[in-house]
Amino acid sequence: MLEDESQRDLAELLVPIVGALEETGDPWEPFRLIDPAGAAVQPVAVFLRDLQAADRSEATLRSYGMDLLRWMRFLWAIGSPWDRATRAEARDFCRWMLVAGKPARPHWRRPDEAPAGTVGEAYAPSVRAHSETVLRRFYDFHLDAGTGPIINPFPLDRSRRAGRAHAHHNPMEPHRNERTGLYRPKVPTRIPRNIPDAEFNEIFARLPSHRDRALVAFYVSTGARASELLSATQGGVDPGRQLITVTRKGSGAVQELPASSDAFVWLRLYQVEMDELLPKGRRQPLWWTLRRPLRPLTYHAAHRMFERAGEAAGSTATLHALRHTAAYRMAEDPDLPLTDVQSVLGHALLTTTQIYLTPRKEEVIRRVLAHHAEQVRQAAQRVTPTPAAGYRPETLDVLFGTRTS
Repeated sequence: MLEDESQRDLAELLVPIVGALEETGDPWEPFRLIDPAGAAVQPVAVFLRDLQAADRSEATLRSYGMDLLRWMRFLWAIGSPWDRATRAEARDFCRWMLVAGKPARPHWRRPDEAPAGTVGEAYAPSVRAHSETVLRRFYDFHLDAGTGPIINPFPLDRSRRAGRAHAHHNPMEPHRNERTGLYRPKVPTRIPRNIPDAEFNEIFARLPSHRDRALVAFYVSTGARASELLSATQGGVDPGRQLITVTRKGSGAVQELPASSDAFVWLRLYQVEMDELLPKGRRQPLWWTLRRPLRPLTYHAAHRMFERAGEAAGSTATLHALRHTAAYRMAEDPDLPLTDVQSVLGHALLTTTQIYLTPRKEEVIRRVLAHHAEQVRQAAQRVTPTPAAGYRPETLDVLFGTRTS
């Protein structure tokens, strides 16, 4: 029987922002989760080492670490050890994420306006689903090692565990994940947001430097992720073949991506402008900050650059929307096979690329409005004309079938 913590009042529960996930700079332990006393949480450290051994990227380690930090903060707030957690704690944690939402962080300039522990906006379904998956895997790892609870507090849905996998699967449809967690929320299918051409032109016109114009032109023509394009080196640019070499985010593979000619024009203007300031070398980063001291451009700096230009243009588009925009433009070209688009975007599955065949919202609105206008025009043409003088109305009714009796 499931133990129910009837005395736990989630409405009054405050989860303080204590502990942290520290970036160490050590390649053997890129991230370390520390408790409120400043000591490393060893069960998490062992789990992250296992992920690293499975060739997971540092970005994955950080993502898993943040989910585990959120769980540990909840356990610290209710006073429950991690290895004594039951389904009751897992259930209340999922309810807390669903209802209470993110603890509001105090602004570093106004630390007294939002004390730690106050409630902010709710967690998105995708965040809650990712958290449930990470925690279930964390406890599965310790269950196999014999270092955690004997029952995973984040179980699979019983209806999905029973019977043969894909027993009633339609062979004409793709296989879906049968290992759905009991507390995993339903994540709505989202259509990737692209930037309409007029809005993109407004943003591009407000970019302040050749570097920024070159970056945006490469983003919108290659479809590369933000971090991937920033991985390009000076030796990875081939203007003659219109190719730029990037390192893929997930696999770490090196891939040449074709780009538009205007992207290389803006890049050359940026290189001429910074020619005497940047260090030379084929392995040197291609993108640098414009303010001194010069440093390689980071993802957050590039994101903020595009955000400022978007605010000036009255747009809320994000840097990642440029990848979606490029994907939509390529997918809509009838002369470009979808498998080529898949290769350029770096998708492992063609089904991922197929989401860009979904019509753009603005195109759907334009076509439906045109449909309504056509209906009005056709209705106006169906109006019975007034007969000329000399024709008997009853004769016309018989001829055109308009008699009602």
